[in-house]
Amino acid sequence: MHSSLTDPPPTGTATRPTRTTAEELEHQRAAITRLGHELRALVEATVRTAASPDTLHRVADGVRAITSQLTGRRRSRAEIPEVDEFPTGTRIYSPVTGAGSPLAPPVQVKPTADGLVGHCTLGIAHEGPPGYGHGGMSAMLLDELMGRACAAAGTPGLTVSLQMRYHRPVPLETPLRILARVTSTDDRKIFVSGSITIQTDPDAILVTADGVFIAPDPHRTRTLFPGLQAEP
Repeated sequence: MHSSLTDPPPTGTATRPTRTTAEELEHQRAAITRLGHELRALVEATVRTAASPDTLHRVADGVRAITSQLTGRRRSRAEIPEVDEFPTGTRIYSPVTGAGSPLAPPVQVKPTADGLVGHCTLGIAHEGPPGYGHGGMSAMLLDELMGRACAAAGTPGLTVSLQMRYHRPVPLETPLRILARVTSTDDRKIFVSGSITIQTDPDAILVTADGVFIAPDPHRTRTLFPGLQAEP
């Protein structure tokens, strides 16, 4: 849960569609994951291509035709996707970790002895300075991992502040390692640290962050995430 405490509550009531079987959900997740993979390839090709205007127009027409096939029921802004394991598990459309997101690197996350570690590679679609990742991507990666570290420690919280320090540019097309761990708590406040390094050179720090998260009280949780009221 990484929404800011100042975010407005969603309009309407967040709900989940009627539960399908576990097998059906796995088939749905597999299809979403495959589509996400192909869309990321399309995004990468789009930002790399030097194709002619005629080719670009032809591809745009094809993309529009394909997009028109994704019709039927669409989830509302506040609706929790049925394939998600919210709030403690996988969010398949997360722009950081979601296998179904065309925006995500996506980060693969595993537990460590005192927190979480994530691995990913930023592509040219995430470029800021030529050859390096956008600074906002570093902030998003760390916010996600630090928020998940809160949940993994049994104290899920919302982001209050992130203090970022950029030591070196983050190279594109280079396997990265992201670390996050809870350092202390004070009532509902959760203090978290995080870092980004190159996977093959973990002692060379690229980016570090210190964050403050807060565990929302039950009333605030119900206001922000009304769909959770329907959860068992």
